[in-house]
Amino acid sequence: MSTKQTAVVGGGLMGIGIATKFALAGHEVLLLETAPARRAALPELITGILQELIEAKIITIAERAATLARIRRTDNLADLAPASLVIEAIPEVLDLKLELYRQLEAIVGATALLASNTSGFLPDALGAGLAHPERFLITHFWNPPHAIPLVEVVPGTRTAPACVELAVALLRDIGSEPVVLRKAVPGFIGNRLQFAVLREALHLVRSGVADPATIDAVMRTSLGRRYAIAGPLESADLGGLGTILQVAAHLLPELAKDEGVLEELRARTARGETGAASGTGFYHWDEARRAAMRQKRIDHQLSRPRA
Repeated sequence: MSTKQTAVVGGGLMGIGIATKFALAGHEVLLLETAPARRAALPELITGILQELIEAKIITIAERAATLARIRRTDNLADLAPASLVIEAIPEVLDLKLELYRQLEAIVGATALLASNTSGFLPDALGAGLAHPERFLITHFWNPPHAIPLVEVVPGTRTAPACVELAVALLRDIGSEPVVLRKAVPGFIGNRLQFAVLREALHLVRSGVADPATIDAVMRTSLGRRYAIAGPLESADLGGLGTILQVAAHLLPELAKDEGVLEELRARTARGETGAASGTGFYHWDEARRAAMRQKRIDHQLSRPRA
């Protein structure tokens, strides 16, 4: 099976990020997007990602041109026939995904690997209608794929071990850091950890303990830096499990456990404060804040050790 024929279905933020990641590693990528306006905008959006990498001194201007040349756009599903790997990155609507997989199975070769970038569905639910579920699995990239190396590989109960091994090899080939889950659980690993932290952060805001900026500052300047070096379980070992047990015994019962914090999110979304896309969420997202966040991403890339 060729490891250089890759297709991505869906031209949203994740789709273009995944396509760009593969193209940067030398893969010929076919990016399928059926909405004409979105399809027309893809080169500009991809160029924006590549420009960040140029400013972070990760690629050159010549490499940008070569990467763009390796990404071909289409709105015709039949064009995906030669692909040995197809990654679905369409909206999180189960019926849409199932219909797409049905069509893909009739188009791609018998040995092609089918993957989903979903974070909201389990692999057995997605692969239930497939004639060949042994070649289907989840490859959950994190946003933005060009800056965050983690990909959670989640096989279904009928996924062939050889397909898992192939997916891991392909992901390593493009510079990602794949982890394989032993079993599928809602949210996988990353989102479960992320939302556990988010629940406590929302609880602290709702309880009036601190404002969002203070809570984010605590995360960035303590745990954010520590977890880049050692994860929570490594940190527990380093701190001493006896000490951790003493703290946990009185602190864990005090942490947020219910769903009451959802009201904080419901109230804001009801007011149209949906985050950066709307211009307002916990913060006001004006051009200055957007530019500052972009510069932070570039600075972070500059600070990362090179292989």
